[in-house]
Amino acid sequence: MNPRRPTAAAPEASAAVSAVAPAWPPADPDVLTALERAYADGSWGRYHGPNSLKLSETLAEMFGVEHVALCCSGTFAVELALRGMKVGPGDEVILAGYDFPGNFRAIEAVGALPVLVDVDPENWNLGAASLPAACSKKTRAVLVSHLHGGLAPMREIVAFAAERGLAVVEDACQAPGAIVSGRPAGSWGDVGVLSFGGSKLLTAGRGGAILTRHADVRQRAKIFCEQGNHAFPLSELQAAVLLPQLAKLQARNLRRMAAVERLWQGLAGVAGLRPLVNRVEPAQPAFYKVGMQYCPEELGGQPRDAFIAAAQTAGLALDAGFRGFALRSPRRCRIADELLESRRAAVSSLLLHHPLLLQPDELIDRAAMAIAQAIRSLL
Repeated sequence: MNPRRPTAAAPEASAAVSAVAPAWPPADPDVLTALERAYADGSWGRYHGPNSLKLSETLAEMFGVEHVALCCSGTFAVELALRGMKVGPGDEVILAGYDFPGNFRAIEAVGALPVLVDVDPENWNLGAASLPAACSKKTRAVLVSHLHGGLAPMREIVAFAAERGLAVVEDACQAPGAIVSGRPAGSWGDVGVLSFGGSKLLTAGRGGAILTRHADVRQRAKIFCEQGNHAFPLSELQAAVLLPQLAKLQARNLRRMAAVERLWQGLAGVAGLRPLVNRVEPAQPAFYKVGMQYCPEELGGQPRDAFIAAAQTAGLALDAGFRGFALRSPRRCRIADELLESRRAAVSSLLLHHPLLLQPDELIDRAAMAIAQAIRSLL
């Protein structure tokens, strides 16, 4: 069947373009106050100042860890976590076949080999069932992410890793403040990773952190970063603007979660879309992106790109997900199974950007209407 050209969005949907896709970060007087305070006390120009110290202490308390290392980005933080766990040349690291591209490259950056396993068909995050077949004598660690509002089953993954003597690096860059089986996402692994990139739930434009209970991991990370001085730092200004955001994170995450529930209620009965389903309890997801599974078989085979174009025309910040790693060269990785779900995720994932989720219910309802209209335009 030849794809149809998407029809124009209804006026009531397209009129909401600026409201449905609000800017991020939002105007925040508390952030402005933090910047002004850093200027007034001179901390903005220091290598090591009170804002970074306070941020590290706050994160340590929030995640229940003894050691926090701030750094320049979440992507680098993953590499730093691997180095802190002594992962290096000749080692293998298990990674989901659908994940953030930087995680694959971080494994390569330390000289290790990614070993790809499939994802859970319900939420397209790493599942524990796929781990046993991936292990070899060279396996050193598992790198697991919480993506698109999905939560990985950390209790089972950590238990498996403990039985095999493997390290666990838990990437919570998309999920600060999320709760997995009663504990903060990022606190389950030997090392947790956060990102403070410009579009993230906690944003400083750039930046990241590793979280760990292990003093030796923190020390190895420090030694790697010290190249005359800290070569990969988070600045005092960045730390200053993160502190007021941390104080608001829980309330904002609860609002986002309620908005996502309302959005899916508004999409009840709409063909072609399915939410990601978490299997962990108790759980509180954090929605940096609202992940959706696109089902072309319910829409006469209409391609994902046609739906994305129609949704964007209606003013929605909705895009395709990651490309995944199923097509990576065997020279760069070892593939432990067929990666059927990872392949499906790569061509069928949809991501709705989070700023919408802090808007009033009326705009959430209008977004659901716009999504439903985009689907109808394909039929």
